[in-house]
Amino acid sequence: MKLLDMLQGVKTVAISGHVRPDGDCTGSCMATFHYLKENRPEIRIDVFLESVSDSFNMISDLDQINTEYTTDVEHYDLFLSLDCGSVDRLGNATPIFENAKNTICFDHHVSNTKFAAINHVCLEASSTCELMFEVFDEDKISLKTAEALYLGIVHDTGVFKHSNTTERTMTIAGKLLSKGVLSAQIIDESFYQKTYLQNQILGRCLLESFLVLNDKCIVSTLSKKIMEFYGVTSKDLDGIIDQLRVTKGVEVAVFIYETESQEYKVSMRANGDVDVSKIAVYFGGGGHVKAAGCSMKGAMHDVINNIIRHIDIQLRNQDKA
Repeated sequence: MKLLDMLQGVKTVAISGHVRPDGDCTGSCMATFHYLKENRPEIRIDVFLESVSDSFNMISDLDQINTEYTTDVEHYDLFLSLDCGSVDRLGNATPIFENAKNTICFDHHVSNTKFAAINHVCLEASSTCELMFEVFDEDKISLKTAEALYLGIVHDTGVFKHSNTTERTMTIAGKLLSKGVLSAQIIDESFYQKTYLQNQILGRCLLESFLVLNDKCIVSTLSKKIMEFYGVTSKDLDGIIDQLRVTKGVEVAVFIYETESQEYKVSMRANGDVDVSKIAVYFGGGGHVKAAGCSMKGAMHDVINNIIRHIDIQLRNQDKA
């Protein structure tokens, strides 16, 4: 069923995604915003997200995103959850979700808990943006919508190099290019381009990384104190985990940064057969088999040891197989 067919009697729609929105979350939310605005202009459409990366500024109408949510929650006719695996990952948008008359979840994460009234979870899709292309009417996709979809596909496939890139992914990307999308601009500005400070913090994380588990796992950590010293925020840390992942011989990369005193965000990437989503789910997070994350509390060395222990268990089981 197409998205427009799901809007019978709907007059107000709220759109949101997961906390700390990445390219796929931002892209799918903004693509849906543009698509509905252009094809159902009589419907009120509101987007609720935490502030997004400045590197996504080529996407139109980011200033329309509500980043500060009111305490007086409205009762929307429909809440669309995009690229979010569980209700708690909606963050401050959770009360809006809970007060909506109807809810639909569009996602592609294996850890999705199917928390909405209607759930469209496609594990075969490279990204939620790829899934949204399928539920949009292709001939009604504008350039604005296509740019947002392309952003999400680019980010969740690592510029088409991750194993989740399929023939269908490339076909859809080609169709988006035919809409006028400037591929080089989106890829360079949102994926590769770094500020001087971002390059500095990337360099420091690489310099202080270390190998464990017979050099099969690489780990890098970043304290809040160091982030404050460089004047960077979590939005400046994009790409660090991906650079760690491409270290030769490494099967799993782990990047941990401090968000508050003894509170951490953990990102994991796998090259081999380790299922990092299982580890993330164990610690209350989620994601994909080869890309997942979670939040943890405690001393940094305890967080590192707990994560490494779970990676080690999977590696040992592989050796026994």
